[in-house]
Amino acid sequence: MRFRVERDVLADAVAWAAKSLPVRPSVPVLAGLLLEVSGSELTLSGFDYEVSARGSIETDVTEEGRVLVSGRLLADICRSLPNRPVEISTDGAKVQVVCGSTRFSLLTLPVDDYPTLPEMPAASGYVASEVFSTAVSQVAVAAGRDDTLPVLTGIRVEIDGDTVTLAATDRYRLAVRTFLWKPEQEGQSSVALVPAKTLADTAKSLTGSDQVVLALAVGNAGEGMMGFDGGGRRTTTRLLEGEFPKYRSLFPAESVSVAAVETAPFVEAVKRVSLVAERNTPVRLSFSAGSLVLEAGSGDEAQASEAIEAILEGDDISIAFNPTFLLDGLGAIDAPVAQLSFTTPTKPAVITGKPALDEAANPDYRYLIMPVRLSS
Repeated sequence: MRFRVERDVLADAVAWAAKSLPVRPSVPVLAGLLLEVSGSELTLSGFDYEVSARGSIETDVTEEGRVLVSGRLLADICRSLPNRPVEISTDGAKVQVVCGSTRFSLLTLPVDDYPTLPEMPAASGYVASEVFSTAVSQVAVAAGRDDTLPVLTGIRVEIDGDTVTLAATDRYRLAVRTFLWKPEQEGQSSVALVPAKTLADTAKSLTGSDQVVLALAVGNAGEGMMGFDGGGRRTTTRLLEGEFPKYRSLFPAESVSVAAVETAPFVEAVKRVSLVAERNTPVRLSFSAGSLVLEAGSGDEAQASEAIEAILEGDDISIAFNPTFLLDGLGAIDAPVAQLSFTTPTKPAVITGKPALDEAANPDYRYLIMPVRLSS
């Protein structure tokens, strides 16, 4: 095997494929990155029995072949190489990486022991890559990170005709985003639970193409797979099993108070005031006509307060939130104005985005956040 490729192109492709490799592989070969050269293409593949990644780039091929090398080591090497063309070739049981006067010699792993990557499921439909990336990032902020509750570490993907709904929750907040796509068949209806980290990393990496292919295959026994394809990169992941919470009933049917605040000054005020908030202590928000007062700290502790402009419709309300969860929601709405809808200080609030103070909120994205009870 021998090929030549530009350093930046190679480094980007290797870094992407190596990201899917397990940190602690169950067998040594799973730490390997499979390099396959055929025609004028280099294909890089990684697989850990849960997630597979396969990407292709154009190269100047002298000799075809395939080899398995340490993925993370190759990624580190490619990232450190000078900005010159790179030549990679096999020499017996070693792989030679040459870039200008820089030379590395890597040991190979037994390529025959490497597992076969799963086939990509049949395409279910297509969505603009920017829409998909934004939607996934908005929802992933609310996904759980506790592996003892695997269902909550996933993003629920619901397909209903030409609409896709994503939902994630860690029990303290809930994010839901709806977007349109182009299904392969009319009247499609499917549900899948995809690992949030895998979905977030994948969506972010596929923005180089105009659209992303979504491919869903759900098994009869609850097992299944979802695939994503775009810009010469393809990822598959096994689905999570379990019953996702019935989240739609958590959104309140009506609101007693609705406030609108410009997002940027709101975010900055929360960041400043929360500097004195000890771990797991909330930021208190007091809404009244024309004003929002933010406070943190109490008693003998450090304290902070700040007042900013706000528009309030309905009754005055004081409520408290975990500042990190609040900032996650404000960052995810991706809008100049944040709208907060309340029922009571002890029930969840809903954050949505608005393009302007005098315009309606965008219903496509909703972030529900549980309040923190204040001690009397």
